[in-house]
Amino acid sequence: MAFSLFLIFVLAKLCVLWGSPAPITGWSLMAYVWQDALAALAFGAMQILLQRWAWILYGAIALYAAINVPVGRVLATPLTRPMLRAARGPLADSMREYVTATNMLLVLSLLVAAAMLPWILRRVPKEFWRVIAACGIALVLAGPAASRRADTHGMDRNVLLALADTGLPRTDASVLGSDWRRSSFARGPAQDLARFAGTGRGLNLVMVGLESTAAQYLGLYGAGHDVAPNLGRLATRALVFDNAYAVYPESIKELFSVLCSIYPAFDTPPEEYANLDCHSVASLLAAAGYRTALFHSGRFAYLGMEAIVRGRGHQTLEDAGDIGGNRQSSFGVDEPATVARMLAWIDALPRGQRFFLTYLPIAGHHPYATPGPGPFAGGGEIDQYRNALHFGDESLGALMDGLRARGLEQNTVWVIYGDHGEAFHQHPGNYGHTFFLYEENVHVPFLIVLPGRDRGQRVRTVVSLIDTAPTILDLMGIQPPDNYQGRSMLSGAPRMALFFTDYSLGLLGLRDGPWKFIYETGSGKTELFDLERDPAELSNITAREAARTAGYAQLVRGWSSAQQSYLAAAARP
Repeated sequence: MAFSLFLIFVLAKLCVLWGSPAPITGWSLMAYVWQDALAALAFGAMQILLQRWAWILYGAIALYAAINVPVGRVLATPLTRPMLRAARGPLADSMREYVTATNMLLVLSLLVAAAMLPWILRRVPKEFWRVIAACGIALVLAGPAASRRADTHGMDRNVLLALADTGLPRTDASVLGSDWRRSSFARGPAQDLARFAGTGRGLNLVMVGLESTAAQYLGLYGAGHDVAPNLGRLATRALVFDNAYAVYPESIKELFSVLCSIYPAFDTPPEEYANLDCHSVASLLAAAGYRTALFHSGRFAYLGMEAIVRGRGHQTLEDAGDIGGNRQSSFGVDEPATVARMLAWIDALPRGQRFFLTYLPIAGHHPYATPGPGPFAGGGEIDQYRNALHFGDESLGALMDGLRARGLEQNTVWVIYGDHGEAFHQHPGNYGHTFFLYEENVHVPFLIVLPGRDRGQRVRTVVSLIDTAPTILDLMGIQPPDNYQGRSMLSGAPRMALFFTDYSLGLLGLRDGPWKFIYETGSGKTELFDLERDPAELSNITAREAARTAGYAQLVRGWSSAQQSYLAAAARP
């Protein structure tokens, strides 16, 4: 049974990797299977203890390995604890897309193989099992070294070990150090935008968090397709930040960093942020006399979003369940319904009342559904995605027109950002948004539109969405709290952008001037890119920049550990 299980693991991995562009070498072959050998040997040891009950465990593991095949074929990762937690009702439409005949045939074939292999292998002479066991032990001993030498993008992990690993702490808490965003490498000064401080005082504010919107897909960031003409229209008179980065490539934790200007932490679910002492930007504007509201086309109940938005200063909170709409999906409601609801809320305010309105659309989220055909006629998912962004932009245009019709255009500030990006295999295994830290995952648009300006300005300074709340308060002439970990984008002080993901591989990263760095917590593998010369992140230059690589690795490890300690200390009893 143990060797049969090993073969099932290997067959499942072959189903996932078939057609993969990853190079096959002696090191990579060993790297891909040593964890499977370890899991099989562990099962063999347990089989002695379990005796006849081992069949039940064998069947359960084989079934789990088979279920992982469709997941791996789509997302290039085994199932992890965060992924299982995310696989809830709101994602039903997305998951249904991959219940295909091919995937079901692969799952069924593996289950048939799992049933047949132990019966077939009973005929192998007993003396061969000692040789096989010895080979398995040798493979396990050599495997970690092979994994360090092979670029497997995490697909070397066994499905059971990946699940176990993501259920354990992957970084340690330590005492908070100094400013983690201060680079130790010399750089030129950032652009000083201090003249804009206070220019929004007394004005309304509309903040829009565009769902799954990477900068590289927008015309105003150089894309060849104009998926967002209304956003482009705003950009002609906006401060457009060319190098803005998400803190975390997933909406819920990213929203926490935007509202509270506090970094989330590794392996920490959103529910744990409910008790944090957070002076959210909404609560501070409410205290300054603004009426505050947040409207979300999705559902607050998904992935702990309730803990992020409740009690954060929004006097009105509405999601898909409150809004209703003309079109329901598992993830939420149509954007026109949400826009109509927001305009009705504005109409109900007393005349002259200042307001802070936050709009969180879902257009752009997989499965990229739109009510009708869009302008991009290709049949691929990237075209569906572009149509979804275009549909969301139409609703942004409707909100812009609604404010103009109400005479509010000239006394309203807009802050518009992408909450994270979206990947379409620009790098091996990179699909969706949560699993990697490449530009398609974390480089996002960020615009500030001030009334009365007739031309825009490009800003090259590296900024982070952690800077959103202090920037808004700086614009509105309000002093930000001392516990904010971001700083105003209007400040001329240079800073780095820090980001991480823990959905599958544990990855930490930063952007420092032209440099982009990514660190894998489990293996210690590093990637360093010079984005001025290599904007597509194709050439890893860690060997050439050993000192910079070592310095960045130490910094991101220290930051991640310190943030866990900080959040533990900041939690209210």
